[in-house]
Amino acid sequence: MRLTFVGANKTVTGSKYLLEHENKKILIDCGLFQGLKELRLQNWDGLPFNPAAIDAVVLTHAHIDHSGYIPKLVKAGFKGPIYCTEATFDLCKILLPDSGHLHEEDAEAANRGGWSRHHPALPLYTEQDARDCLKYFKPLPFGKPHSLGGEMSFTFHRAGHILGAAFVRISDGYTSILFSGDIGRLHNPIMKPPAKIQDADYLVVESTYGDRLHNADDPTEDIEKIVRRTVARGGTLVIPAFAVGRAQMMLYHFYVLKSEKRIPNIPIYLDSPMAINATELLHRHMADHRLSPEECAAVCNVATYTRTVEESRAISENNNAMPKVIISASGMATGGRILHHLKHYVGDPRSTILLAGFQAAGTRGDRLARGEKEIKIHGQFWPVRAEIVKLDNMSAHADYSEILTWLENFNSPPRRVFVTHGEIEAAESMKEKIEEKFGWNTVVPSYLHREEL
Repeated sequence: MRLTFVGANKTVTGSKYLLEHENKKILIDCGLFQGLKELRLQNWDGLPFNPAAIDAVVLTHAHIDHSGYIPKLVKAGFKGPIYCTEATFDLCKILLPDSGHLHEEDAEAANRGGWSRHHPALPLYTEQDARDCLKYFKPLPFGKPHSLGGEMSFTFHRAGHILGAAFVRISDGYTSILFSGDIGRLHNPIMKPPAKIQDADYLVVESTYGDRLHNADDPTEDIEKIVRRTVARGGTLVIPAFAVGRAQMMLYHFYVLKSEKRIPNIPIYLDSPMAINATELLHRHMADHRLSPEECAAVCNVATYTRTVEESRAISENNNAMPKVIISASGMATGGRILHHLKHYVGDPRSTILLAGFQAAGTRGDRLARGEKEIKIHGQFWPVRAEIVKLDNMSAHADYSEILTWLENFNSPPRRVFVTHGEIEAAESMKEKIEEKFGWNTVVPSYLHREEL
């Protein structure tokens, strides 16, 4: 087998790995680049392979940095099967059309505002492009090998990151390679822990938090303090949250706080159709998480769902209707309804903006976390006067200690470990930690690095 790295190299987005065996070409993950403009521009560059020549795509999970380029791939000529778990398919049916819709909105806004160098500005792909690609998806169960033709086969194992997230183990009958995708936390209160993998000849492992340990504080206690502080000022708590994973985790913490009467009985709004739909999938995929049916229902009912644009606008139009909590997407404040709420509240010193997830370099969330005094939204600058809080104990990614603990399950060393999906400092740190603890042959591959397995 031959492995080529065509995304997530020394950065935390755009995951794509091309695996070739004889006449077969398999793409593992097909993610969108996000964050810095120089990264986002790569989405418009031609791929270093012919999309029509790819035999199949295998997805680790549904997050856009792993799945969001699929509509563009299909538009460019790919017509093969897209293998994923059942929950990943259900999430992609939500996430991909929404991504296409956001691309269309961004292009329209740029054309109206005149801030694009392109005339007219065009979307990377449309909502319809995204819906068209769904017919190629082939959902499969965890734990059962599936043939890719000839001697090649793959198996999904639970990764514990979000609903449907999987490790992908591929074998040609002689050599095996494991793709970690995103590794979940060992003690996530909602998701089941990552499966214990005992062997693979080669390993591609993520390093989002390869240079950091998560804060060990209980996030429920942190959120309680933030809510009480904001309520005392008469403000609104605005939470940019990833629609899949983080939004549901926030609902869980508010369920705990409200059921134990640790915060005032203020309204909580989940203002993201995508997050609402993803939350409802908890009921459909009970085997993927730890919640009982009763807990699942209680968590899902802790917030008021606002599906329509009119309902969304009504939340913020009366700024005096406070205090309240607004959970909305996107999690890095790169688009979506959260931008409208930020315009209402980021300049209000009574209010709080809670950043509860990883903020990629160059995103609005990253700029807020770094303390910038104004942010640009829809072509206009807005002063930052609200309290900005970033929680480092809410991540759905394992930190370096948890990754090392997960690696301890291997019975024998992989021949080589490839560290990807992390900023350069995080990836290099993860490499050093693996080498120091295990003595394994470990590299941080660059873009288009090619390896004979």
